Amino acid sequence: MAHATAQATTHGMTSGTAPAAHAEEGHAEGQQHPIKLYLVVWGWLFVLSTFSYLVDYFHLEGYLRWGLILLFMMLKAGLIVAIFMHMAWERLALIYAILLPPVLVLVFVGIMFSESSYTLLTRLIFFATGS
Repeated sequence: MAHATAQATTHGMTSGTAPAAHAEEGHAEGQQHPIKLYLVVWGWLFVLSTFSYLVDYFHLEGYLRWGLILLFMMLKAGLIVAIFMHMAWERLALIYAILLPPVLVLVFVGIMFSESSYTLLTRLIFFATGS
């Protein structure tokens, strides 16, 4: 029993409290990530940027061009937010609080875009009849 008490005291345990090491883990001040992770992300950013430039190099036109540019842009932004802004290691509630509003704005912009042709057609029918 004396040996267990001595071990508990050396590991920061006292009666009725959590270990000091466990309390410091929860705070995780100065958390370090391996440099390999950042180098891999930089590599992916370089590859995605190269693909983005190749879209213009091969003279792609129309929706394919803009779709690929937007796809590569969103992938690069996702990598930057997830790794360099440390969102991959945040709580889910914080991720939702930061990422959900822009996603909802995009949804609402899409809804407005889908209704724009109807609004234009209605204006042309009712306002252009006087000419």
